Amino acid sequence: MANTLVTRFGTVPVGFGYAAPAGVYVVGLALVLRDVARETAGRTAVVAAIVAGTVLSWWLADPGLALASAVAFAVAESMDFAVYEPLRRRGLWLAMLASNAVGLLADSLIFLWLAFRSFEFLPGQLLGKAWMTLAAVTVIVLVQRRRDAQVGAVAA
Repeated sequence: MANTLVTRFGTVPVGFGYAAPAGVYVVGLALVLRDVARETAGRTAVVAAIVAGTVLSWWLADPGLALASAVAFAVAESMDFAVYEPLRRRGLWLAMLASNAVGLLADSLIFLWLAFRSFEFLPGQLLGKAWMTLAAVTVIVLVQRRRDAQVGAVAA
C-alpha cells in the first residue's frame, strides 16, 4: 500500500511545513502492526511476515522504488523486531515506542537514500511515521486498559 501511495500521490504534507513520500503513514502503522503481530501470532509468524512483506514490497513497487522499498522494509522491520523482543517484558507501550523509533529511522534513512539519493524528506518521514506510531500505540494502550478494567470488574 505504501508503494502504491508514493507512486500515485508523490509527497504529502505531514505537519509543521514538512512533506514526505505518501506511504509514510502506512509504514508507521506497519511497524506498530508488526509488534501487535508478535504478541498475537508469535516470533515465527513475524519472521515469515517480514520475509513475505519484503517480497511483496519488491513485487508491488514501481520499478524505480522496488529495491529501496524492499531493502528498507526488510531492514527496518528486522531492527524493530530486534529491539522489541528484549523490551516487551518491560511493558508493551515502551517496547512499541522504542522499537518503532529504531524502525522508522532505519526505514527512512534506507528508503530515502536508495530511492532518491537524498535525505531532503527525512524530517517529514520521521514526523509522519512518528504521528502514526503515537496514534496507534495510544489506541492500543487505551484498548488494553479498557480490557484490563473489564477483567478486573468481572473478577471483583
